[in-house]
Amino acid sequence: MKPYKLIISGGGTGGHLYPALAIADEFKFRHANAEILFVGALGRIEMDKVPKAGYRIIGLWVDGIQRSFSFRNLIFPLKLVLSLLKSILVLLKFRPDVVVGTGGFASGPILFMAGLFKIPTLIQEQNSYPGITNKLLSKKVMTIAVAYHGLERFFPKDKLNLTGNPIRKSIANGKLNPTDAKAFFEQTTDKPTLVVLGGSLGAMRINQLIAANLDTFKKQGLQLIWQCGSLYFKQFKKHQSNSVKVIPFVTEMDQLYSAADIIISRSGAATLSELCCAARPALLVPSPNVTEDHQYHNARALADRGAALVIAEKNLDQDFKKVFSQLLDPNKRQQIAENLKKLAQPQATSKIVNLIEELI
Repeated sequence: MKPYKLIISGGGTGGHLYPALAIADEFKFRHANAEILFVGALGRIEMDKVPKAGYRIIGLWVDGIQRSFSFRNLIFPLKLVLSLLKSILVLLKFRPDVVVGTGGFASGPILFMAGLFKIPTLIQEQNSYPGITNKLLSKKVMTIAVAYHGLERFFPKDKLNLTGNPIRKSIANGKLNPTDAKAFFEQTTDKPTLVVLGGSLGAMRINQLIAANLDTFKKQGLQLIWQCGSLYFKQFKKHQSNSVKVIPFVTEMDQLYSAADIIISRSGAATLSELCCAARPALLVPSPNVTEDHQYHNARALADRGAALVIAEKNLDQDFKKVFSQLLDPNKRQQIAENLKKLAQPQATSKIVNLIEELI
């Protein structure tokens, strides 16, 4: 039997790319002879990360529409037409059995053309409030994998499959010992550990918040693992001390979640799916700088189920100490952790690959 051929498209951000890589890894694990081709956007994160993960990628000259006036908007129609034409060539040459999209404008042209060619298609939506690309594609694709309830507001109900978001197996399994994890980050076991996450590049407003409250955290008996982001490490590394570990980036996220008693974080979809599996109580500060304000909607989806606390960035100065103090209560932390476990989808990647196999 000839090997299966799979095209996966998605990127622009890690939130779209890493689920795509997780799906590729699971499909390759099941079908060792499968041929997997990624389609991304030239100049974006996927063009670097996908080859490093061992997969081939083709880049399209494609871009999203800018919300403010920009020269990029003027050449958007040209980029779109050329990307659609290149997508046709890719499909004719590779002849995939299935095309999968994980969001971001990179996935638009290839998924659209695959639909016209009657090639089986699936999109995986990470957020509780979908981006415009997946909203448009949902009318043409055959199957939609989602991570949240209630998305029939945006997508055809008969296509929806609640799977959760693909996350790293080491986090989904969640079998690391917290004592060992704290030791890995040079933390003691006699104090609660506050973990601060701002994404790989960091979040300036969260970093400013942490720096302004270091004395408060010390009085509360907390020790910190502060992932400030590669952009801001030089600026904030001066705050390092015996009880405050400042680091630019964390590769060992499974260790980090296991070491955490409390987390302060942005609310990207992948991060929240990991939080559910790790069952670590968090105060979420959604980024206001993302399309469709989807981080806020993601955070509210957890908060409405008692699985997180949320503060809008604009309200941090007035609300932070009052809201954060709730997480100092062990009973409150336990209650949130139990609600997170109810939302966890550790088998998400497997469920999505099941759907792909059904399409084949």
